[in-house]
Order: sequence, then C-alpha cells, then structure tokens
Amino acid sequence: MDMRMLLFSLLIVPWTFCATARNQKTEPRNRGLSKVLDYEGLQTDGEVFMEARTPKKDVVVLDYESPGEEDDQNTALEKKDADLPTCLLCVCLTGSVYCEEVNPEMKTVPALPKETAYLYARFNKIAKITNKDFADIATLKRIDLTGNVISEIEDGAFSKLDQLEELTLAENRLVRLPMLPPKLTSLNANHNRLKTKGVKTNAFKKLRKLAYLYLGDNELEAIPPFPESLRVVHLHNNNITTLTDETFCKGNDTHYIRYNMQEVRLDGNPLVLAQHPNSFICLRALPIGHYK
Repeated sequence: MDMRMLLFSLLIVPWTFCATARNQKTEPRNRGLSKVLDYEGLQTDGEVFMEARTPKKDVVVLDYESPGEEDDQNTALEKKDADLPTCLLCVCLTGSVYCEEVNPEMKTVPALPKETAYLYARFNKIAKITNKDFADIATLKRIDLTGNVISEIEDGAFSKLDQLEELTLAENRLVRLPMLPPKLTSLNANHNRLKTKGVKTNAFKKLRKLAYLYLGDNELEAIPPFPESLRVVHLHNNNITTLTDETFCKGNDTHYIRYNMQEVRLDGNPLVLAQHPNSFICLRALPIGHYK
C-alpha cells in the first residue's frame, strides 16, 4: 500500500507543477489577446501579431520611403507661405499694417489684407508704386511711405482710393506727383526732387478738403494754385524766385480774406518777400521767410 501511494505521488506532483506552469505562462498572453481583441476584433494569436505590426510598417513606408510625396508637400507649403498676407513679415493690428524697416529688404508694396485702413511702410527699399498695388484696398485712409527710394508712382496708383485722407511720401526720390484722390486732407512730400513741371497745374486745386500740404526741400521754381480749404503749406528750401498777387490772394478783390490759411513757410528760397507786399494782404499772418 505504501509503495503504491509513493508511486502515485511521484506521478501526480510533477504533472500538477507542469499544468500550473502552463496556466501561468498563457495567462498574460490571453490578457494581451483580450486587449487586442477589444480594439481589433481579432480571433487568433497569429492574426493579433500580424495586425499589430502591419500599421507600424505602413507608417514607416509613408514617412521614410516616399521622399517624392514629402517634397511635393513641402513645395505646396512653401507656395502657400508665399501667398500668405503681409502679416507674416509685418505687424497687423485690426486694420493697421506696420511694415517698417523690414528684413529682408522690402522692395515693393506688400500684399495687404482686404480690410486695411492704415499702412505704415516706412524706411524700406520700395522703388515704385504701381496701379495694382492698392487697386483692391478701397478701405485705405492713411498711407505712410516715408524713407523709401520711390522714384516713380504710376498716375492711377491712388485713383481708386476714395477714402484716402492722409498720404505721406516724404524722403523719397520723386520728380513728379501722380493724380491724387479727391478726399485727401494731408499730403507730405517733403525731401524729394519735385520740380514745377512735375506738379500738374490743378494738382491741388481740385482737392477741396486738402488742409495740410508739405512740399519743403524740393526743387520747385513756382507755387501751384491752392484750394480754399488749405490751412498749412510748407514750401521752404525750394528754388522759388517769384510771387504774384494771385498766388495766395485775389489781386482784383481787396476785401478778400483767406480765413483758412494759418501758416505759410517760404524760408530757404531765393526770394525776398518784402518785394511782394500785395501777395499777402489777404492772409491773417505773414509767411515765414526772408524779408530783407
């Protein structure tokens, strides 16, 4: 009896350990399989590992084995960047665009957002203003292009800007002025190379809202007619040599007073103002300039 029990024990105990080991070894595999089944809906171990590896392999092929597709994507992104608004290079704040001293050098007027009302593109290398630069931006009220190298402005560059009130072209290389928009109230073209022949006879006369006109430090030889609305005009440091009774006043009307005109600068011209006393009788204040 004892011998039989001993033999039975020798057979049963190893079998029990083997069964326990098999259960412990397969349990993690079953847990992993159950997770995969939850996500993939798979049925066998072979399918689990096939499906687990296949997506990773596909991703590797797309990312690293298709340089042509990647180059096409990069080219498309670069083209998209080139077409993006100026706000990538400039500062855009609710209708205002600031493009001052842009690096790399800005040589043309940038593409502007449709709603732009105020443009400040000062101290760049813009050389020319074309008819297309502002053609689609009818909302512009102020343009400041101070300190560029503008030598040419096409005649219709500002013609569609019905709301433009302030235009600053100071410190450029202009020899002539283009056609100006009708609602302009302020024009600053100081420090250019403007000559009398570069300013049309009625360039300012038709601007019935023009109040401030700055044409100092140019090469003008004569004074063009001004509208009645003008308050301040600076003509200092030009080549003006003569005045007439009609320049500011109406020579045949001694009762005419130019009430709006507050300040006239004629200093720095080869002109002795004392020789033209009747040219200022309608003004409320004498012009600034040389009288001796």
